[in-house]
Formats: sequence, structure tokens, C-alpha cells
Amino acid sequence: MKQSAPAMVTVKVNRVCAPGWRGIPERVDYAAGVGSQPLLPSARLDLCDAPCILRNVRATLTLATDHIGKGCDRDTYGVRSQRKLCGASRDSVDLLPTPGPTTSWTATLRDEGREADEIFEFDGVDSAAIVPNDVLEHSLAQKFTIGVWVKHRPRPRQDPHVKEHILCAADDHKMNRHHYALFIRNCRLILLLRRDFSEGDPNIFRAAEWRWKLSQVCDDKWHHYAIQVDFPRVNLYVDGEEWHADEKNPEVIDDWPLHPAKGVNTTLVVGACWQGSENKTKHHFRGYLAGLSVLVGRNEKPEVLSCLRRCQEGIHVPPMDLLQPGTQLLTNSDMTEVRIDGDNRTNVETLLRRIGYSNTRRFPTPGRRNFRLDTTIVCEGSENTPLPVPTVQSYVTVLPPPRPGITVNGTGYVAREYADFRLGVRVFPDARVTAGSAARLDACAVSVYPSLNPDHESLGLPGDALLAFHDISARVDRDGVVLSGADSPYNYQQLIRLIMYTNRKPAYYLDRVFKLTCSELSGRFASNEYVQTLAVIHPKEKTTVLPHTTPGEPPIARIVEPAPGHAQLSPHHADLTEEYATAALREGSRTINGTGSSHAVTIVAAACIGFLLLMAVVGAARVRGAAKRRRSAGDELAAETEMAWDDSALAITVNPMDRLTEHDQHHQSQRDEDVDDSGSSDSEDGSFRDDDLDSSDCENDCDLSNGRHRRQNSPHDLEWDHRDV
Repeated sequence: MKQSAPAMVTVKVNRVCAPGWRGIPERVDYAAGVGSQPLLPSARLDLCDAPCILRNVRATLTLATDHIGKGCDRDTYGVRSQRKLCGASRDSVDLLPTPGPTTSWTATLRDEGREADEIFEFDGVDSAAIVPNDVLEHSLAQKFTIGVWVKHRPRPRQDPHVKEHILCAADDHKMNRHHYALFIRNCRLILLLRRDFSEGDPNIFRAAEWRWKLSQVCDDKWHHYAIQVDFPRVNLYVDGEEWHADEKNPEVIDDWPLHPAKGVNTTLVVGACWQGSENKTKHHFRGYLAGLSVLVGRNEKPEVLSCLRRCQEGIHVPPMDLLQPGTQLLTNSDMTEVRIDGDNRTNVETLLRRIGYSNTRRFPTPGRRNFRLDTTIVCEGSENTPLPVPTVQSYVTVLPPPRPGITVNGTGYVAREYADFRLGVRVFPDARVTAGSAARLDACAVSVYPSLNPDHESLGLPGDALLAFHDISARVDRDGVVLSGADSPYNYQQLIRLIMYTNRKPAYYLDRVFKLTCSELSGRFASNEYVQTLAVIHPKEKTTVLPHTTPGEPPIARIVEPAPGHAQLSPHHADLTEEYATAALREGSRTINGTGSSHAVTIVAAACIGFLLLMAVVGAARVRGAAKRRRSAGDELAAETEMAWDDSALAITVNPMDRLTEHDQHHQSQRDEDVDDSGSSDSEDGSFRDDDLDSSDCENDCDLSNGRHRRQNSPHDLEWDHRDV
């Protein structure tokens, strides 16, 4: 057997490798105020020496913010403040305000918002809000704007013909005519606008219903819809951008005008529609609504609608000068998704490393934001079978921001005269409101307890005070003053110093205490509680010298009682009528206080003391007499007990032969009793007790002769009767 020559064989063992991204961080921390934070600073694409001639690389980075507020982190001012910040019309009517004393129709709804989002949940069964008639004129003009935040939650296997009303105005009784409505049906957003019989020719059709087929309606995400109507032109804005209509979308339906109906009004409902014939709501909405507003008589500017929708957080894209030929970068309107397409892997990696997360809010909502990187690689010759690259996931953690320091201070104690209070006193003459340089307060509240007496107390602002502060509105009642609206601390400070307190009856008070607090982001950050005291300076009365009769005696100074305000028990409020006023009592007492007033007091005091001593002596004598009577009564009872008849050994024997004699004696004694009875009947008292007393005076033999008769009546007749002893 022949043996071949040895040959060198080299075996190369490749590492276990799969194409994908390397250097992806597990977590990215973000702090407020740092600007843009890179998400993938060390990312690189590893193809693991795959036999691939690269033709195209597509990397898509998606940031998830749906769980934050209404789809992303926006300015958490109230709806009214947001409109002012974006320059919206002041005439817009908010139909979903924060529940309060004057906005009670939303109190039954469940508020799911955080901070000032004011998000209301509708369960699709019975949740609805009936808007009072004085909030909005039910008949819309030819020109108006409706805006609303909507997160629709469609039911599984829902009937496509079911209506879910966002806003509806219908007949209040008898009939079920819908005058105008905004509702969802079969994943379409529909606007109904019926013409009244008095508008134009009733025999002519005109457009009455617009149906937009939108994918956003049923995706269970937050979207902002705004409908601009300048009849017959109708435009829809979705998430701040105008929807471009085509021939089939929207579908426009014509209809007759409404027929006249006498004595029938309308009922405006949010989240359902009123059925007048059944006297209840139907067609309930299922999902969440926020910021529903109606502007009648004009249209909002497109830039205002875009501002209301603008997010304060999102993806920060790299500068465009980094793009090389053959590479493009695309983003969505929310800046939550960015896509990079190119044939140069190095340039794609460079652009991806420069992508960052930014949040321009001064106080961003802390929490977690997930992001995902999807990659598609296409090689030469295998366009239909792209190289698989696993999806990469990570998240951004927004750290809690430091709490801002909002401070309110000033001179806490101010004293004024009667005349000043009657003319009006500034409650906070030198109040100082300080916060950060970029802070924007949205509310300051002045409270007073107990509440003001409207009969003679009032709080207010000068008539032209609010003209200089367009972004601040004021509400004044007996409990205090509430200033609201996003504005600088300096403007709030200037307006607070103008608050006036008037009291037409200052003599009834010692002082009045007011409390002032300011807040930012609808109460998320609040200032200290500043207490201001307004004291009443009561006039001092002069001491009067009483005339003295004896030349050697010094003059006596009469002590004047305190001024009316100091005589009250309550330091805040007392409402006394004139007949009970302290001043009237003082005037009436002047005739009593004379030269001999001190002598009269001494005489009265001596008489009272003498009377008390006399009563004490009489009481002691009565107590001793009662004790003696009790002791004598006890001695008499003991003597009577010793004189009682002892019949324990008494035995009476009766001779049977004496029965006849006894019978005769019995008749004789009965006649004697009759004579006694007739005699006693002629007496003045007519009492049977006298008979008993007379019979008790018999001798012992009388008792023995009648013993048998007495023993039958009572077993105690033989006992000695000591009542007359």
C-alpha cells in the first residue's frame, strides 16, 4: 500500500454570529433642561461577514408616548390657558370644563386626566353630560369651529350602524330630530348639520351630512379633530393638519330642511344624544374626550390648531448636512417616528447615532418611554428575501424634575382707620410673588374666613385693572378672589396688589385675615400660604373727670368702657342692631354714673350681705327644730309599744246555755248601734271614724261580752287601741 504525502489542512471556526445592531444601551436617562439626549450613541450594524452586497438599509426608530397625557407630553395648563398661549379666540366655549360650582354638568363624569389634562371617560352605556342652555347658543351660525380630543374605543364585533355621539343637539320633547351632531359610525367621523325651515327655500336640497373615513377613528389612540365650517365649505383638521379631500372622501349627503315645530326647543348633550320622545339619552360614546370647544361666528386659525396639537417631547433628528447622496430621512408630524433609507451603511450608522430624545417642557412628566429600532437589509440579487435583522428595544427614563420655588411674602400686618376701610383698603399693598425666570403661574387664590358679609363687606378689583392683563381672568365672590390664566409672576404680583377690601361698618371688627396662594401647572406646584392681617384702629375716648363734693377729696376719673370693636367676642364678624350696640348702652348709663354712684353700690352690697346672714340663721334654726321633732316622735313610739295589749295567753270560754241571752243582747246592741248611727248622721263631720273612737271607749267587760262578734270580723280586735292614748 502506498501512502500519500502529508497535506496541510486549515479549519477556520467562525464565531456564532447573527446580523444585528451592537452597542444598544439598556436604558437612557433624561433630565429636564439638558436639550437633546442621544438614544443610540454607540450603535453599529454587524452583518457577521454575511455574503451580501448591500443594496439598501432601512432603519426605523419609533418612540412610544401614547400613555403620556393625550398622546404625548404637552403643556399641562388648563384648556383656557392653552388657548391663550396658542393665540386662540377668547370667544371659544369649553363644553368639558373642570367640575366646579358654575360648571356642574361634568361632575358626574369620571376624570381620568393627570395634572390639568381634564380627560373624561365615557362608558358607552349611560355616561353623558347635558349642557345648560345658558352656556352655548344652540343654533349655530353659518360659520363656526368645533375642536375636540378623542380616543375612541370601538367594541369588538360592533354593529357598524351604531352611532356614538360626541356632541348632539336634538329636540327636547315630543320628537327626535337631530339639529346638528358630531358622531362616529362604522369608523367614520360624521358631521350632521340640518338646516332650519326658516333658512332659505324649504323645497331645495342642500348638504347636511359629511362622512370622513379615517383610520385614526378606530385605532384606540389620541387624536385631535377640528372642523371648520364656513357654509357651504367644510374643512377637517386631524392632529393639526388639514385633511385633503377627494371625490369619495368625505361623502356628502343632501337633505331637506327641518320642518317647523311649535313649542319644541333643543337639548345639547356631550357623549350621547337626547331622545325627546323617550325623555332619555341614547347613542352613547365609548372612549375618552377632552378639550371639546365650540367657536361660533368665526374660524380658528390653522396655526392655532397646530399649536394646540404640538407635542413638547419627541425625537430630535440630526442635522441635514450629514445626509450623503443616496440617503434620505423622513419623520412623522408628531416627531415620534424617524426613518433612514440609504445604501451606505456607514452613513446610516452615523445618522442613527445622532438621533436623540428631547423634551422642551420645563417640568416634564416623569416616567418611562419605550423606543424600538426596526431594520431591513436588502442585498444584491435577493431583493425578495431581505436579510433578517432582529428588532432592538430599549427605553428612556425621564427623571423627576426639581420642584420650583414659588414664594409669596410681604408685610403681614397692616392697620387702618375707620375712614380708610369705608373708602377701601388694599389687601396686599406690598405683596411679592417670586418664581423661576421661566415660570408661568396659572392661578392665584385669595381666601377669607369666615365669608364676607355682603351687607357691608366686599372684595374687588378696579374696573380697568384686567384691561392691562389680557391673559388673566378674575372671579370674585364672598369667599375671596381667584385669578387664573397662564402669565408671568410679575403680572400676577401687580394684579394682586390692586385687590381692594371695603367695610362700611369697621367698628364691628378687630381685624380681617386673608390667605394668598399661587400655583403653577394647575396646582402641580404651589407656593407657600401667605397670611395677611388687616387690623382696625378703633378711636380712643377721652377720660372724663367726675365732680367731687368735698374739697379735700381728689377728683375721680370715670373709666370709659372699651370701644365697640374690642367689646366683641369674635375678632372677625359681629352684626349688632342699634338697640343692642355698646355705644347706646354707654349713653344710657351716663345718667346712672353720678356723684353718689359709689355710695349706692356700698349700700346695696351691705343689704345683700345682711340678707344672706339672716337666711343662714333661719335655716340653722329650722334644721335644729326638725331634729328635735324626730327625737320626740321616736320616744312616743317606744312608749306606745310598751303599752300594747298582750293577748297571747287570753282564752275565752262561752256557755252554750247563754246563747239566748247572747241573742237578746245582740239585738239590744244592734238597736244601740242604730241609735248611734242616727246620732252620727246628725253630726257635722259625718265620719265613721267617730263610731270607732266611741266604741273604743267601752270598758273591758263590754269588750268581753262582744268578743265573739269581734273575733269574726278581725283577728286584731282584741288588741289594745292606743290611738287615743
